[in-house]
Parts: sequence; C-alpha cells; structure tokens
Amino acid sequence: MTDPLVSTDWLAERLEAPDIRLVDCTWFMPAEGRDPKAEHTAAHLPGAVFFDIDEISESDTDLPHMLPSPAKFSARVRKLGLGDGVRIVVYDNNRFYASARVWWMFRVMGHEDIAVLDGGLAKWRAEGRPVDDVPVRPTERHFTPRLNNFLVRDLEQMRANLTSRREQVVDTRSAARFTGSVAEPREGLRAGHIPGSRNLPASDLVTAEGTLKDAQALTALFAAAGVDLDQKLTTSCGSGVSAAVASLALARLGRPDVALYDGSWTEWGSRPDTPVAR
Repeated sequence: MTDPLVSTDWLAERLEAPDIRLVDCTWFMPAEGRDPKAEHTAAHLPGAVFFDIDEISESDTDLPHMLPSPAKFSARVRKLGLGDGVRIVVYDNNRFYASARVWWMFRVMGHEDIAVLDGGLAKWRAEGRPVDDVPVRPTERHFTPRLNNFLVRDLEQMRANLTSRREQVVDTRSAARFTGSVAEPREGLRAGHIPGSRNLPASDLVTAEGTLKDAQALTALFAAAGVDLDQKLTTSCGSGVSAAVASLALARLGRPDVALYDGSWTEWGSRPDTPVAR
C-alpha cells in the first residue's frame, strides 16, 4: 500500500530536492470572504506555486470548478513548472480543501507522482518551518496528459448507477445537507441526496490538528457509514471539492481506484429530472 500523503518531516528533508515541485492549492468557500491567492503571496512554502481550482477549470459550463480538458490543464500547469519527470507535493491551508481535489485532478490527467502534505500549511507553520513571500517564477515544463476516465463520473453514469448499483456512492456533505434538513448553500438546489448513497462528512476524516486520520480510524468511519470497501466506489459532495478528501482517505486504505462525481450535488440537485432522497 502506498500512502498518498507525505509528512512535514519528509518534506523538510527534501525541500531543496531538484525533482520536487511544491504547489499551494488553498481555496475557500466564497462565503468565507478570504482571498487564497493573496494569502499565498503573503506566505507560502519556499518555491511553491499557486494552483487556482477556479481558474484551472472548464469555462464552458455553469457548474463551478469542473475538470478542464486535458489541453487546457496541460497548458496551465506547464506554465507553473509542473510536468513530466517531477514529483509534485500539494498542500493547502484549509484541511485538505482543495489539495485533495488537485491531487485527484493530476491523477485524472495521468500524473501519478503526486502526494499531499499531511497537515498542510497550518502544521508546517506550527512546527516553525520556513515560509516566505518571495514571488516564484517557475520555468515552464512539458506536461503530457494521459486522461484516466476511470477516476471521473458524469451525470449519465450516475443516472445509470441508480439502476445497476454497480458502485456505492459516498457523499461527503454534512449530515444535515445529506438528509435535506437544511437548505443548500447554493441557491436553486433541492435538498437531499442521490438515492442509495451513503453519508460520511469530509470533516470527520480529518483530525483536530488538521491531519488525515490513520488507516484504522478511517476504516472504522467508512464501516460505520455503511460503506463497503470491497465494492466499486464513487465519491460526491457539493461541488466536487470535499469529495476528493474521501478519495484521498480511500487511497490511504489501498483504494486509489475510487472515482469522483465531478458535477456532484450542484449538478444533481439543480435538475428537475434527477431523483432526490431525503
């Protein structure tokens, strides 16, 4: 089993390694009123570039930060100096939102040599490790996309799964949103969940210190949520971001093959022709 995360100790020992690239993927919900790019400019790990999940996304859709085409993805990450032959370490300052998402995106595009910094910027700084505000000017690097469609699910595949039940769906929204007892934060969305899905909030997968829980704790959480780890799995959430935290946790448990429903509830809950359970 290969852990998809690296520790702050591991990274500190390799901070100057020529084949490692650091990527700050911090993203916040708009309601938080924080500017992740400005925060990156003020303090980032030495040499880290900024990956904007809203900018490196599909523009020809009303859905937020959807996976871009391989051509657009490769064009954007090349300019960030991220490409073939390097090991990428992603981190954020928001408890794996959205470093897990960017980890998943690179894997969808065929780059498997990628890991997530456990604990992110908060743990790094709490340990007194270096950050700086020096602007990073990366050297462009070729990126060869090799699209892995097995890691992505779209609306029609999710519809088909209602009948086939080939895959178990893990919804990482809060319990109240899953049951429909509270309104969705995005206007115009129905409340509830995809019929047959299981609920395991992404926040439950993370410790109070902001690290991903260990394998034993994660296994117990998935079991308690009724998730069969031997079955084919797809993760979902509000807009495809926190679902990747569950994908990351499942990779820690030896399931790197888990798919993610990119449109998630923003797509499913906005349509009049998709069934909703409450």
